[in-house]
Amino acid sequence: MTGPNRPGARPSGRPSGRPSGRPSGQLGLGADQRGATLVEFALVAPVFLMVLLALCDIGQATYANSVLAGAVQQAARTSSLETGDTEQADARVEEIVGLIAPGAEVNSSRVSYYDFADVGRPESWNDIDGNGTCSKGETYVDENGNGYWDADIGASGNGGAGDVVIYSVEVTYSPLFGVPLIPGGTDERTISASAVKKNQPFADQARYGSTAGTCK
Repeated sequence: MTGPNRPGARPSGRPSGRPSGRPSGQLGLGADQRGATLVEFALVAPVFLMVLLALCDIGQATYANSVLAGAVQQAARTSSLETGDTEQADARVEEIVGLIAPGAEVNSSRVSYYDFADVGRPESWNDIDGNGTCSKGETYVDENGNGYWDADIGASGNGGAGDVVIYSVEVTYSPLFGVPLIPGGTDERTISASAVKKNQPFADQARYGSTAGTCK
């Protein structure tokens, strides 16, 4: 039997089952993407900023190291001249470093030797017990003339004509781009540099002394 009134047929024009669509203007929670970008940005931005700060911090340290090394080499050269002024040279290093690391603490030192072969060697002594140091009762030669035995013969200061000088500088500074929330991320940084130069032979070079002494 055909026709609109056959048994079992639904009246035409009436929707079958549940409505297949939602009222206009309504969206399900799963389909609403509004605000998703803001949430994603809130999650990514802190990590991005920390990485950016870390890169800037590394850049400052690398640049400061390079600048310090150049300044130390220049200061060591000028100090090796007969007319060299160590205080002026140190002040110049501090000035240059201050441009990269404002407010930095700069400490410098000089140790002089008669020759390159003397760098780091101890004063001569009679090592009776063979322990590698001048023990009580052992005799030594006070080569640098300071009145006691030294494990390093070097004398503090810029030395004299023809002397070999090790110039060392250590810089402690607060980073411009400290990284928060990371252990040590905002702590002070320490960098250092050194240079070895031989003073000009503008006069006769003083030799080591030969006065004997006894370790106590």
